[in-house]
Parts: sequence; structure tokens; C-alpha cells
Amino acid sequence: MQYKTICLQMIQERPKMYDQLLSNRILLPALERYAMQLRTSHETWKSQLFQARPHSDPSLIASEALEIALKELEDCLPLAYPQEEVETLSLDAAMAFVRNHTPPA
Repeated sequence: MQYKTICLQMIQERPKMYDQLLSNRILLPALERYAMQLRTSHETWKSQLFQARPHSDPSLIASEALEIALKELEDCLPLAYPQEEVETLSLDAAMAFVRNHTPPA
């Protein structure tokens, strides 16, 4: 599992955050910290889900655990569009934003 790659993509979806980390030369340490947090959360959720459903397919449990861990990480990252800069979006733009920030089923 490439946790750093996943985290880098999440950070790049937040251009202000990405630019700030890059300009302050702390992108790599932040990326490593988020990747470790994601990995730990994923492993914890896999363990908890397996205990709750010991006869479930391990790959399904791993996928579900990753979805939960990604949601937790996403919730702790700054918003892609800070509230003070949000303009009124068209319905199409709002739907595109939601689609881009919804994990696959």
C-alpha cells in the first residue's frame, strides 16, 4: 500500500496547503506524518473490523478499513476551499466537487 502516494494526492487537492508546505520546505515531513497516521488508522480499523466480523473476506475488510481511515484523514486536513473564499457554485460545479472528494465504493 502506497500511503505516501495517497496522502500526496490528498494534499495536492488542497492547493493552498500544498503551496504552503512546499514553500516552507516541510512537504516531505508532513507527507510522512500523514502517511504514518493513515497507515496506523488503516491497521487499527482492519483489526477492529476483523474482530467484529471474523468470517468476512479479508480483502473486503481491508478496503472498508481504508475507506474509514481515508475519511478520518480527510476530516483532519484543511478544507480545499476555505469558507471565506467560497463563491456561489453552480450545481454542476458543486456536483463535480462532491464527486472528486467521495471515496470509491
